[in-house]
Amino acid sequence: MKFRYDVIVVGAGHAGCEAACAAASMGSETLLITMDMNKIAQMSCNPAVGGIAKGQIVREIDALGGRMGIVTDATSIQFRMLNRSKGPAMWSPRSQCDRQKFITTWRHQIETTDHLYVWQDTVDRLLIEDGEVRGVHTMLEVEFHANAVVLTNGTFLGGLMHFGRTQLPGGRVAEPASYGITQQLAELGFQTDRMKTGTPVRIDIRSVDLSLMEEQQGDTDFHKFSYLTHSRTQLRQLPCYTTTTNAEVHRILRSGLKDSPLFNGQIKSIGPRYCPSIETKIVTFADKDTHPLFLEPEGETTGEYYLNGFSSSLPLQIQLEALQQIPAFRNLHIYRPGYAIEYDFFDPLQLKHSL
Repeated sequence: MKFRYDVIVVGAGHAGCEAACAAASMGSETLLITMDMNKIAQMSCNPAVGGIAKGQIVREIDALGGRMGIVTDATSIQFRMLNRSKGPAMWSPRSQCDRQKFITTWRHQIETTDHLYVWQDTVDRLLIEDGEVRGVHTMLEVEFHANAVVLTNGTFLGGLMHFGRTQLPGGRVAEPASYGITQQLAELGFQTDRMKTGTPVRIDIRSVDLSLMEEQQGDTDFHKFSYLTHSRTQLRQLPCYTTTTNAEVHRILRSGLKDSPLFNGQIKSIGPRYCPSIETKIVTFADKDTHPLFLEPEGETTGEYYLNGFSSSLPLQIQLEALQQIPAFRNLHIYRPGYAIEYDFFDPLQLKHSL
């Protein structure tokens, strides 16, 4: 066991995994610190990679020698090239992945990378001497020293989840938030603010009448993300299913807006990208009677599906009542409702070109 490294990466989400592998691949002795080794590269909102804009980013990562495209291709259960009715410049690769296999495949990448080590713990402050970072201190009272520290904390810094008016601290559902780093960096003069994002309801596929939904198969011409390997997924390819909301769904959703954190003043933070909740859609596009919904699998062997297009922080009862107005969801059973999460972030304009 070592306590000095060249680089320490805090947080093992997508960015942290890529940062740690990049540093180690260039010969730096690297330590990746994560709260839970069983959640390395956890796909928080939904187990899909790519789409408009993000599909290009994944291929740029691949061009730089990153691993995300490789892991995505190995764990894909459906691949589609979006926008094929338009010109090639608008085509957008998107892959549905097996959530659990994505984690285990990424973990294998990390555990087989030379110079890369993992420590399970929570960092609560940076070690700073003479105005320079020297390492990190953890909740287990361990100090690790390094020449550079990379923070990839995602939604965990001061994470607060919203289920209607119910608020719970956490970085993801059933996972603790992290405190200390934000306060320390603010004291050092960094500007910090709050950001919000949301996640959709999780559905038991056994409770859905799929005959009332439109089946959406993936492509069969074997497009993939990575140009670094020639392998293709060996996993069973699964369809997605589509349906739409209706006027009665919208009426019930509107009845719950007084308890929506997005509209009752509970959440005041900004969103990181344009991915509106269902309650935002019915307010912003009040003239529309329907919105598309996509029921997509979480994995090759699980009956858990997520409902893309129905991200929400409305109370559980409102979400359930509204969904049951859709014919395919009359007898719906859900694993958990959608929710919103607020977390600390640092404006990247504070970074110099040297990072």
